[in-house]
Parts: sequence; structure tokens; C-alpha cells
Amino acid sequence: MGRRSPQSVLKRAREQALREKREMKQAKKDARAAARQNGDVPFDGSVEAEAEAEAEAEAEEPAAG
Repeated sequence: MGRRSPQSVLKRAREQALREKREMKQAKKDARAAARQNGDVPFDGSVEAEAEAEAEAEAEEPAAG
């Protein structure tokens, strides 16, 4: 198997960084939308708070119905 050229390695790294950036942006949008639906305080943008909010929302759903 051949080695990858330095250009292809850089290209893959850039693509991965862009993919992660898009995923983070979408996660923030989803968290804000969930906060609006629940009537919660505006989302502060931290990933940890988002994860906690999602966990709490999932924990409350089965109990509600």
C-alpha cells in the first residue's frame, strides 16, 4: 500500500475540521430550537450545557408519557 502525499493528508485534515465545525454549528442550532420549544432560558452556547440539556430532556420524555 502506498503512502499518502502531504497534500492529501492536509486536504483530509481540512475536510475533517470543516465537518466538525458544521456538526458543532448544527448541534448549537438544535439546542437553541429545543430550548425555544421548552420555553427555557436562551442557550449560552457551551457544549457541556447542551449535552446536559439533551440528557435532561431525554430523561423527562419517558416520564411525561
